Amino acid sequence: MNLNLKNPICFFDLETTGTNITQDRIIEIAVIKVMPNGEYLHKTELINPTIPIPLESSRIHGIKDEDVQGKPAFKEVAKEYARFFEGADLAGFNILKFDIPILVEEFLRAGVDFDYSRKKIIDSQRIFHLMEKRTLGAAYRFYLNKELNDSHTAEADTQATLEVLMAQIARYDGQPVVDTIGNTIGVIKNDMEVLSQLTAADLVDLAGRIVRNDKGEEVFNFGKHKNKRVVDVFKAEPSYYDWMMNGDFALDTKRKLTEIKLRAFKTK
Repeated sequence: MNLNLKNPICFFDLETTGTNITQDRIIEIAVIKVMPNGEYLHKTELINPTIPIPLESSRIHGIKDEDVQGKPAFKEVAKEYARFFEGADLAGFNILKFDIPILVEEFLRAGVDFDYSRKKIIDSQRIFHLMEKRTLGAAYRFYLNKELNDSHTAEADTQATLEVLMAQIARYDGQPVVDTIGNTIGVIKNDMEVLSQLTAADLVDLAGRIVRNDKGEEVFNFGKHKNKRVVDVFKAEPSYYDWMMNGDFALDTKRKLTEIKLRAFKTK
């Protein structure tokens, strides 16, 4: 089947030095850009993270320090990838919690603007968990009846995610999505805007420190102010903003906090 696209969509996967969004770095990036006319554009590259790759990470993806020697640092290719992603929506497996936050942090460090807020985001893992509740290897086996033999190589995982999303749409097209208390929250369609609403509607910052409540209001998702509106916290405790801005939070989280503060307290 073909994806019903109004815009190009980039399926991508990252291999990294670890899982800490603020401290770890990209060591491999793979992108499959699907065009509305059905054309596929591929881009895969090893990246020098400029920091050592821990042994425990190398055991997962097989990439070692010597493999990235002489490869470009992300800041050297950031503008090139920003152009490749330009005008395209984003898709992948678990990209909301991991790949997009890491990618955005790398772009911000490189001084390259990457406005994901204007893109539709489709996370195949969210659809899978909504409908079947499993992992990429299990999803590949379940939807395609095939084994994902090269799991944890960025290119193989990216290709698998593309195939899984297509199979998900073919399997569930027209079926309602029901939450844990029985409410219908949407219907699966071959429409990237619909799928983005199902998988990323509550997205505020990529680290998940801020989410939207059922009224669409921005609320904190951690700590002593969990479930409180961000603007209310800033009014009652202005120092909380400063604490977060000086703390070990993702650059994207800090950017979103500043946007909310400026919007809420702008002078008339």
